[in-house]
Amino acid sequence: MLRRVLVANRGEIAVRVIRAAHELGIEAVAVYSTADRDAMHVRIADRAVCIGPPPATDSYLNIPSVVAAAGTTGCDAVHPGYGFLAENPAFVHACEQSDLVFVGPGADVMERMGDKVRAKAELAAAGVPVVPGTDRATSLPETAAVADDLGYPILLKASAGGGGKGMRLVDGRAALEGAFQMASGEALAAFGDGSLYVEKALIPARHVEVQVLTDGQGGVLTLGERECSIQRRHQKLIEESPSPALTPERREAMEAAAERACAAIGYRNAGTFEFLLGPDGEFYFIELNARLQVEHPVSELVTGIDLVHGQLRVAAGEPLPVTGRAPRRGHAIELRINAEDPRRGFAPSPGQVERFRPPLGPGVRVDTHVEDGLVVPPYYDSLLAKLIVWAEDRHGAIARGRRALAELEVTGVPTTRELALDILHSEQFVAGSYSTSFIEEAEHLLPALRAR
Repeated sequence: MLRRVLVANRGEIAVRVIRAAHELGIEAVAVYSTADRDAMHVRIADRAVCIGPPPATDSYLNIPSVVAAAGTTGCDAVHPGYGFLAENPAFVHACEQSDLVFVGPGADVMERMGDKVRAKAELAAAGVPVVPGTDRATSLPETAAVADDLGYPILLKASAGGGGKGMRLVDGRAALEGAFQMASGEALAAFGDGSLYVEKALIPARHVEVQVLTDGQGGVLTLGERECSIQRRHQKLIEESPSPALTPERREAMEAAAERACAAIGYRNAGTFEFLLGPDGEFYFIELNARLQVEHPVSELVTGIDLVHGQLRVAAGEPLPVTGRAPRRGHAIELRINAEDPRRGFAPSPGQVERFRPPLGPGVRVDTHVEDGLVVPPYYDSLLAKLIVWAEDRHGAIARGRRALAELEVTGVPTTRELALDILHSEQFVAGSYSTSFIEEAEHLLPALRAR
């Protein structure tokens, strides 16, 4: 087992990883910017190292500073969490060159899968269905020709990254040039690469992903799927497992496809294969997230498997104790509580949290770094907490989610709590008949989205 791990992140995921490390008897070292000197992850770690000023480029994204912090504290491994450097091959290389175990896939796999066009090509060769579109980055004239062939609407997507950045839905030829320029500029700013590729837009579609955990001996464990279609601007708000849209046969087909893909690309550690489920019920691969996902607790609650424990054990060279399909039971829902104002187009809302009281009771889990008096800085992601509920069935999970949200208290900054409550009470969500366009389509039915 590993002896000491540096947690190269902040916020709730840093707290989550530090706690998992302590449960396995591993020392945890935190890093922090000067904006986070009083943060929870700094306090609960065994040691903490300041790596720079508040801007992420000068601290959490500064590879030499992060690697130096691991070296000076005698760490033998680095856990990247998600975001920041979690999918940066250069960071993986830097860790390897400093004899640090990177808790995640190797740099080669990460680099290949980070190129979304190449990832689609490799998985298509492995027999995994992919969304119709281009197999390489395309220029504007090439995109226009492809769009005419595929038929509108189409999606423009960044070749070098995800998370909704550099993505544009184009309904017709007249809007193509402007959308292409905006998407390319956004991709260049976010990833340093403005190249785009094209996919046929599947409308309506559902966003369903399969969680995997693999070891270094060829073992693959799939932990079922997560339904992630409740989104705003391609950013997830609510996730649940199992998906109300899948039949047992479709679920097995998706997990089998993810298992084949792991073997074909040589994947190791935790990862998530993301698929679109079309209106015809067919599924198509869109991308691989070569890291732990924000919504991983959903899979943990239905399988009883701690994914961060699994990551650390695999990184230490241990084989998986079980492979194939993880047994699962009940239904879980995750509700993201962000410091954002839904009435102002989800504008980030930095400020001071005056009071934070998480809900308690059976089947309720809260992953957070928030305490009374926390200052939410303007430099980082707006996620405050993840409220995850579990029950024997979906109806019970929805009822428990409503109860837990009603008990949750967060004052001082606007949050997405009321919107989450509105969604759980909506007819479409209760019926399980929603798609990735739910927020836009149901905006008039969700009071939390109405301007004051």
